[in-house]
Amino acid sequence: MTRVIHTGDTHIGYQQYNSPDRRQDFLEAFRTVVEDAVDDDVDAVIHAGDLFHDRRPSLVDLQGTVEILRTLADADIPFLAVVGNHESKRDAQWLDLFADLGLATRLGAEPVVVDDVAVYGLDFVPRSRREDLTYDFDSLPDEADHASLVGHGLFEPFAHADWDTETVLEESTVDFDAVLLGDNHKPDTAEVLNSWVTYCGSTERASASEREDRGYNIVNFETDGTVAISRRGLASTREFVFVDVELEAGEGIDRVQERVRQHDLADAVVIVTVEGEGRPIAPAAIEELAIDRGALVARVNDRRELPDEDDEVSVSFANPDEAVRERVREMGLSNAALEIDESVRNGDLADSNVRESVERRVRELLEDDESAFEPAPEREPGDEDVTTVADQLVDESDSAADSVDAEAVEATEAAE
Repeated sequence: MTRVIHTGDTHIGYQQYNSPDRRQDFLEAFRTVVEDAVDDDVDAVIHAGDLFHDRRPSLVDLQGTVEILRTLADADIPFLAVVGNHESKRDAQWLDLFADLGLATRLGAEPVVVDDVAVYGLDFVPRSRREDLTYDFDSLPDEADHASLVGHGLFEPFAHADWDTETVLEESTVDFDAVLLGDNHKPDTAEVLNSWVTYCGSTERASASEREDRGYNIVNFETDGTVAISRRGLASTREFVFVDVELEAGEGIDRVQERVRQHDLADAVVIVTVEGEGRPIAPAAIEELAIDRGALVARVNDRRELPDEDDEVSVSFANPDEAVRERVREMGLSNAALEIDESVRNGDLADSNVRESVERRVRELLEDDESAFEPAPEREPGDEDVTTVADQLVDESDSAADSVDAEAVEATEAAE
């Protein structure tokens, strides 16, 4: 039997909520996985991409990663990995550097044999380049009884999928017993065309929507030809305290604060979600209360659409979405600016993370295409042969939020 740890989406270097402690948490979660691998004496650690959160990890993050990988190398446990979308560079990859140092092996079309398992790799490939993608892999070596493909992307039949798993399996030149995936932070497993397809999930919570415990997969390739996949949680990750409050009519901030006081918040990330019909609340006061009670970070998400309390005052404004679209059209912004605009106006993205997310995306766009931010051609509203960001915004206006952050236009101008 060959036993491996399947992990991924470690996102080392992510300073979530602008907290240095959270940045360290992501590195420590990876360290815990490696320590488990040494303690269990597994045959390999297989990483399914997004080792780093950014294409340009800091020197501190690189030093920490090298130190952890040396722990595996000293225990003679190979570290096999593919490149994810967050860390992907146009030239040499960080995995190539670690390979030169003897600390990792970058997987690809040529198999790496671990005992009786041949492991192949498929780096992240953008959707625009997948039509011409061929799944040509070297033949299965004679000494291998199993074949496994490690990939990074959103594969069917899992949530948010944009990659057809059946196409990959049918067009591949090798029959895979298991497909070990990264990119989707939610762990899950399914059987597709007689192959086990599994996500290991992330090792730290990269967003407040990831409420389940973090962890990784243990994959056993049995001598009888079967594959067994089990899940192991990481108990040492930073605690997230989720306080969900349903306010009844007449209830307000006192009720929310009461619920917050019911929890032990020491060193935790506290996420307070407010719904219901109660009175308006002041998020800053609730976050301050959580910090005073020992929380590392506190965030309040008020999901209600509340009317103005003073019915005697009536103020009307022009449609803000239309104002943004008109301003974008006048500016002649490039299509790449649309992503920056969406990042700024994304209600699911914490304010403290906007700057980092926008900065990282601008760098990625410029690395992929130096002309990404070239202005769109001048046009009149009646022209049909020119497409601008404003025209794309028109298509999305029906589903846009009722209120628009004024920083949206400023951010797109800054990006240009």
